[in-house]
Amino acid sequence: DIDPTDSLYNQYKDVLMKFQEDADKSDGLAVQKPEVMWEEDEVPDEEDDQPKPLSKKKKKELNKLSVAELKALVRKPELVDWTDTSSPDPRLLVAIKGHRNVVPVPSHWSLKREYLSSKRGIEKPPFALPKFIQETGIAEMRDAVLEKQDQQTMKQKQRERVQGKLNKLDIDYQKLYEAFFRFQTKPELTRYGEVYYEGKEYETNLKHLRPGELSEELKEALNIPPGAPPPWLINMQRFGPPPSYPALKIPGLNAPPPPGAQWGFHPGGYGKPPVDEYNRPLYGGDVFGVLQPNQPEHVGEPVEKTLWGELQEPEEESEEEEESEEEEEDEDDESDASGMDASGLVTPGGMASTVPSEYGGAESVGGDFTLRKQRRGTETEEPAHPRSAYTVLPEQNIKASGFFGGEKAYDLKTAQQHIPVLGQEDSGRKKRKAGDLDVSVDVDALERDDKLSKDEIKRQYEVQRQAEQQGGWGSAYQDDLSSMIAEESAKRLKKDQERRGRR
Repeated sequence: DIDPTDSLYNQYKDVLMKFQEDADKSDGLAVQKPEVMWEEDEVPDEEDDQPKPLSKKKKKELNKLSVAELKALVRKPELVDWTDTSSPDPRLLVAIKGHRNVVPVPSHWSLKREYLSSKRGIEKPPFALPKFIQETGIAEMRDAVLEKQDQQTMKQKQRERVQGKLNKLDIDYQKLYEAFFRFQTKPELTRYGEVYYEGKEYETNLKHLRPGELSEELKEALNIPPGAPPPWLINMQRFGPPPSYPALKIPGLNAPPPPGAQWGFHPGGYGKPPVDEYNRPLYGGDVFGVLQPNQPEHVGEPVEKTLWGELQEPEEESEEEEESEEEEEDEDDESDASGMDASGLVTPGGMASTVPSEYGGAESVGGDFTLRKQRRGTETEEPAHPRSAYTVLPEQNIKASGFFGGEKAYDLKTAQQHIPVLGQEDSGRKKRKAGDLDVSVDVDALERDDKLSKDEIKRQYEVQRQAEQQGGWGSAYQDDLSSMIAEESAKRLKKDQERRGRR
């Protein structure tokens, strides 16, 4: 407010009065005249009632989802970008991006600047040899050769152009072998389906990291002492494990603390155990480490972990191996039957080698051995006489006669005395005439009747004679033949089954 008693107000009073008069005049002129209303004006226009059609751009904006709405609709909200809402079908786009082994679109497609324009002015570093090649020392040797070439005169350089020298860099072959075959490392390559985009080489690679494992660099940066929990464990005990890894075992949350750790809120403590009023874990697991680990129960048939379609090595069996197996089986059969006295059933083979008997009655040293080649599936008849490794022949002194005459001779008749020959019979046993028959007598009948009548002996003789005339083989020989055939057939069946099993 202005004080009217002020001296300055008296000086500017006239000026203020002029402005006050202009304001009064403007208020008088502002009185509006009455407006005339016509009947046609009272009827509303039809064009004003109809809404104006929306443009395609506005319709698209009205139907467009927000980023929050799109993240709430899809299964993997972490794949949603701010540009996905502008696509014709945002949900289909995010579903395609969430599939496995899908090649992503390079991230520089939405940039306004030119491709690789951010690398302008950056000096490209020179090529550097890999580390495993640098360790061979070839770079130092090459620098020494280049330094020596710089010190050459013009005449020496011209001479080298005409007569060049080779093998200037002499490196040990063992060093090169170890560098390329032992210490060589695989370079960083772009994986299948990955496309290079601007700034890709400057990104941090997180593929080697695993959830729940703290690296030494992170522990050092957060100043976590050995055996202490991470600083976010207290919040995890309040809000639970991370939703993306519900089965992750975290010590102090759903797993017991490591040995030597204690519960509590002191430095290095693991807080309060997350349990309810009934002392049950809130987030599952064994917080106190009192439960025994459950052994997995194998239900059903055991799982075959061999590789499917693996090629099997062909079994190569020579004829010598098969013959050796058959000889071993024959030896086993002979050893089983060695307790039986078969002297009456063995017939001299007639084809025996001139291996003499032991001199002086000593036992055989070399053992039994067969010189005759046997066929598979048949048994060769063995000679009945004992075999020995050698025989000492008697020595005789003679006179040298003829061009190749000698002073000594040996008697070979003594070595051939006990060798059986086909067609000759042993003189020690009784000769058997043609038409003789073997008749078996019942011992019980002898004990019961004390004798056999003449008619009974004659009757047995006629029965045995008719059997030999009809069959040609006696009953004893027929039984032996049938048992031998049965043994041979069993052997062949067994060998066939073994060969089929090997295949």
